[in-house]
Amino acid sequence: MRIVLKYGGTSVGSLEKIQKIARYIKELKNSFNEIVVVVSAMGKMTDELLNKASFFTNEPNKREIDMLLSIGEQQSIALLSIALNSIGCEAISYTGTQVGIETFGDYGDSQIKNIDIEKIEGKLKEQKIVIVAGFQGVNSVGDITTLGRGGSDTTAVALAGRLGCQCRIYTDVDGVYTEDPKKNRLAKKIGKISYDEMEKMSASGAKVMELRSVKIGKEYKVPIFIGESLGNEDGTYIVD
Repeated sequence: MRIVLKYGGTSVGSLEKIQKIARYIKELKNSFNEIVVVVSAMGKMTDELLNKASFFTNEPNKREIDMLLSIGEQQSIALLSIALNSIGCEAISYTGTQVGIETFGDYGDSQIKNIDIEKIEGKLKEQKIVIVAGFQGVNSVGDITTLGRGGSDTTAVALAGRLGCQCRIYTDVDGVYTEDPKKNRLAKKIGKISYDEMEKMSASGAKVMELRSVKIGKEYKVPIFIGESLGNEDGTYIVD
């Protein structure tokens, strides 16, 4: 069995959190023999990088911004791979370019055109945990591009679609609610929701799932789980 896991920025916000993720993935190996992990940049690193660029100009070159922002995910994947290998789990990390995530469109808001999964399939057959940088890819002229807000969700769901497996998204919320629980304490968590319903919520401004990732999940019939704590199945399932 195979699975794609995705960890957002808050989930990998510290070295201690990355270590906990590595230990959880090691345990998960008892249930899934093929694991792909997509990670975002640590904590608020993306904002920190943007602030550095703004030191020079209020309108930095968009190509160079994508080059700069890709550093964040590259740091996360390398650290998680090191953490996994240190506890006896063979792992290997790849940037979006290395793993063959082809994109098109504008810098800062590109879309995934295709994913060449040959390299991933090969490493999975070698029983290695494959760690992929979310939020990024490469365009037709070989430039690094980023996928915009929620891009790591899109990367994870697209990979799950190409690999024919489920996708678990771990973020800073423990599921999808009827309303924003931070604004309304009476909001109720939804156990299961359809792709169509989730698509409407995302289009209406709900930030728990990026709209493109929901559409990709629907197209490829990817079972998606959204949860907060590692190993806790009390989240929301997005299904057909």
